[in-house]
Amino acid sequence: MDFQLLQTYNYAFLDEGSKREIRRTALKAVAIPGYQVPFASRELPIGRGWGTGGLQLTLSLIGAGDCLKVIDQGHDDSVNAVSIKKLVKACTQITTTTDSEQASIIQTRHRIPEAALRQDQILVFQVPEPEPLRRVESREQETKRLHAEMDYSSIWLRLYEDIVKWGKITIGPDYPAMVNHRYIINPSPIPRFDLPKLNQAEGLYLFGAGREKKIYAVPPYTDVIPLAFEDYPFETEHFEGCRCRLCGGTDTFLDEIYDEQTGEKVYQCSDTDNCRKRRERRHSIE
Repeated sequence: MDFQLLQTYNYAFLDEGSKREIRRTALKAVAIPGYQVPFASRELPIGRGWGTGGLQLTLSLIGAGDCLKVIDQGHDDSVNAVSIKKLVKACTQITTTTDSEQASIIQTRHRIPEAALRQDQILVFQVPEPEPLRRVESREQETKRLHAEMDYSSIWLRLYEDIVKWGKITIGPDYPAMVNHRYIINPSPIPRFDLPKLNQAEGLYLFGAGREKKIYAVPPYTDVIPLAFEDYPFETEHFEGCRCRLCGGTDTFLDEIYDEQTGEKVYQCSDTDNCRKRRERRHSIE
């Protein structure tokens, strides 16, 4: 985008009134951890359900001194990640990066980076479905009442039915968690492997659902406890006996892929930045 054309756009694409309203909503969400704050979701040049909620948060928070990283399923080079990064850069001319440690704002879809967030970093989630009670209650007015009364018996019953039927809790992504001992949230479709990273984290986590017009937050140093029973504790995905085919890592979230050359099932780190750094460290030692 040339400089003259850039002048026809407001900084960060959204108008100043829209950005102020979204920032006020985000502040309220931070003040009430886990509470879904409604906001007037704006139209953007991407389809609703493809990250408009997270993108609106990013465009409202980003400034000239920020550095942006965008990931999709842990990857820096997916279509969703690259397209969003191009849009933000075209409207702001800010610096972008693939390094999780250099970024001040990270927008993500379905993963939390392996590197722990610092106090000066914000992780923005793209959320397709913000309501954790949607599995058990389809009516919006009813879910609001249940949250207000802190009546989560229906979701506990859903977990119990899983155990009776399958012998374990079968929920994978979107695993419900209690925030600050008050609200149950949907942590977006991150794997269970990432859910413990929300608990008492140093960075700020913001969740934006553009299609559902909701924003909620997990502030720094906040308790985030996955729902579980004493005799059926919360468990993350297991990768015993598996290692990344590129860096050899065994303590990260691994994607199962099919190797076309060998015809075998192999594993690879979901977080491409973390995998790259491990390989660089290994080569420097060698």
